[in-house]
Amino acid sequence: MKKYFTLLLCFSAVFIASSQELSDKETDDVIDELFQNNKTLDEVLASFTKYQFLYLSMNYNSNTYFSGRDIGVHQYSLSPKISYLHYSGLSLNVSGIYYDKFDPKWDLTTVNLGYGKSLGKNNTFKYFTSYTRYFYNNGLSNSFENDINLGFGIKNKKRTIGTQLSGSYLFGNDKAFQVASTTYFVLKLLNSPRYRLDIRPQFSIIAGDQTVELSRTYIQNGRIVTDYTTNKQFYLINKQLNLPIQFSANSFDFELGYNVNFPSAIGSETNLKNTSYFNFSAAYLFDL
Repeated sequence: MKKYFTLLLCFSAVFIASSQELSDKETDDVIDELFQNNKTLDEVLASFTKYQFLYLSMNYNSNTYFSGRDIGVHQYSLSPKISYLHYSGLSLNVSGIYYDKFDPKWDLTTVNLGYGKSLGKNNTFKYFTSYTRYFYNNGLSNSFENDINLGFGIKNKKRTIGTQLSGSYLFGNDKAFQVASTTYFVLKLLNSPRYRLDIRPQFSIIAGDQTVELSRTYIQNGRIVTDYTTNKQFYLINKQLNLPIQFSANSFDFELGYNVNFPSAIGSETNLKNTSYFNFSAAYLFDL
């Protein structure tokens, strides 16, 4: 009797969810980072309580990995994003993903509606929730088209150390649950009324449901017979270290980062290699 396992990974869904998680965190932190120079966020909002912002960004990845794994296609990716931020805590984000060697190259459009609030005397606690709808452009039936996310975060008074934990429920033709955590610290190299230069290392962990196909091969009445069964289990999927340097000048934000993935084996996966890539992003904030 011989047993072997075939792994069926929902790479795109995991990649989308993890990318969205990081993107949402970065968008939520935009307001905080703007006002760290000479005033606290509370002081600014006390005189400017009905703010509205439009945040435009473009991110470039030198190589593309799915759940930290190399699928053998070396290609860069571009991710444009438009975010609307409202003083009530509501946010609306529209983003997309362009892959260099996929066909079609524009693979996905994402629409995200979120809500978040900071709590505590120094806004050190925050809770957030969001709904995301995925619109695929590959003409195929995809497992996950919806994502409901709920999470919370905590940071110190100086906003130099923080962590966030969130859970996502993905559903569509299939359903799955995912959790993600991100811990970061900020090293301020330059902090003036007009310019900021920071190094912001962060470490992220992603875990979630994955479907594994089990096949059992045996001989019956002189014939080789193979039975297939599927089993969904909760796995640690990927760990990522991000080392970015961020520069802000007035309403412009720039980031250059180096990223390392440490994928964890799922099912019968073996010999997984760590992967790495560079990213560069540019963004502009419009005060409405």
